[in-house]
Amino acid sequence: MSYSQDLCTVGRSGAFQGQVFGLSAGRTVRDENCERLKLSKYLYDTGMKVAAVSVLCLDPRVFKAMQMAGTPCPYEGKIGEEAKVAWAANPKDRPDYKEAKATYISRCAGTLNKSGTKKSRMTCRREFDSGN
Repeated sequence: MSYSQDLCTVGRSGAFQGQVFGLSAGRTVRDENCERLKLSKYLYDTGMKVAAVSVLCLDPRVFKAMQMAGTPCPYEGKIGEEAKVAWAANPKDRPDYKEAKATYISRCAGTLNKSGTKKSRMTCRREFDSGN
């Protein structure tokens, strides 16, 4: 049993009491962001800086912020420009895959392809998934 106050769980409970009958329920909820921050800090403290950043990059907000800053998240041991190329080649591995795909398709649909015809949403979807 742990008596530490440094936990990444939150208790939730509720109750109802009538004149004759009472009902109560409770549960704990994991805070995954808290867990991610703790894991990252422990990895950083043990000298595993790239691994610490990788853990943080599992959060789509951090992933996008790193991209906007020009420092892509590590990808399978690759960092810097190599990681940027690897993320582009494997878009389905991105933490923000659905959002990035929707943004790409909305910008791509209706643009002209090499032969001068307008691209369909399906063509744009295939382009994004292939990493082109």
